[in-house]
Amino acid sequence: MTVGTRATLWRNARLATLAGGEPWGLIEHGALLTEGDTIRWVGSNSALPAGLRADAEVDLDGLLVTPGLVDCHTHLVYGGQRAREFELRLQGASYEEIARAGGGIRSTVAATRAAGDELLFTQARERARTLMHEGVTTMEIKSGYGLSAEHEARCLRVARRLGRELPLAVRTTCLSAHALPPEFDGRADAYVDAVIAWLPQLHAEGLVDAVDAFCESIAFSPAQTRRVFAAARALGLPVKLHAEQLSDQGGAALAASFGALSCDHLEWLSQDGVRAMAAAGTVAVLLPGAFYFLRETRLPPVQALRDAGVPIALASDHNPGSSPGLSLLLMLNMACTLFRMTPEEALCGVTLHGARALGLADRGALAEGQRADFVAWDLDHPNELSYWFGRNPCRRRVVAGVEANA
Repeated sequence: MTVGTRATLWRNARLATLAGGEPWGLIEHGALLTEGDTIRWVGSNSALPAGLRADAEVDLDGLLVTPGLVDCHTHLVYGGQRAREFELRLQGASYEEIARAGGGIRSTVAATRAAGDELLFTQARERARTLMHEGVTTMEIKSGYGLSAEHEARCLRVARRLGRELPLAVRTTCLSAHALPPEFDGRADAYVDAVIAWLPQLHAEGLVDAVDAFCESIAFSPAQTRRVFAAARALGLPVKLHAEQLSDQGGAALAASFGALSCDHLEWLSQDGVRAMAAAGTVAVLLPGAFYFLRETRLPPVQALRDAGVPIALASDHNPGSSPGLSLLLMLNMACTLFRMTPEEALCGVTLHGARALGLADRGALAEGQRADFVAWDLDHPNELSYWFGRNPCRRRVVAGVEANA
């Protein structure tokens, strides 16, 4: 044991470790030993090592314990809301039509630029807390609603502040190539030049963990996306991509050629794209909330991804335009009901594979050496996490070895 590091034995739990060869990695009568922010031992109560010493013991009273949940795709920092657009879509307007008429992302950009830093932080903090109360311990937060050097930096600073002030691990992604701001109307290549010029300073300030883009007919072309990714690679930053959501632009194959951490959405993903992602080890992040909210009908190719061995993650995609939900547990149910994923696949999608989509190998399973992020649930079996909706069974949330209820 490291001198000065507190060790805690968490015992009397049903563990879904998501490690080992058994379904769910289940240990019926299990225990965890944490030392500081790290898991040092996992096993059954009856197999506790002789001479094991702990500074404290916590009886989990038979609760189900899983790894902490990872929400690997959110747009949590923004101003305003877009309920009126929801009404317009119900009346027949498409997502593309609203965007081309000046609504969509641009309307959120205007509201975000007009909001003060403290308001952006306060609103994002409440959204984060809502997700945390359902077991989220790690979250990715994208920029993309500032679309200028000043306002993109503001949004990324708010995201970093959330990670400092909440018991939550936050990864930040620069999504400046999200939409064309009004001051660059008709000058998409010039805007890409601007984004590329901002990246070094944002990176130098420690505000960026990865770079993303929206490669789509209503956003940025594959050629423009390639330029952004080349700039990210020059800075040593990994890339991610909003790919094949509304059409097949070949974005997944492009992202895979840059070794992308993930490609997200993927309803229009081709077999070539699947093969490219498999070869690159790129994670597929499916976003059932956006699929549901936009009333999409083309399903992502889940079976093709399975057959190719592409890891499948799930995320909330929380944003004001296409997925205003704040329940990652609901996304598990939607992934099973809409995409026909299994409950075990869904849980792995918000733990193991969600972590991998962020480039994090130190979390997502309950195993020796992993970060001590885990959640205790008032459930009998982990398949219930995908079964119930409208109910929050989260009873205890541990982040980096410390119980956290904020």
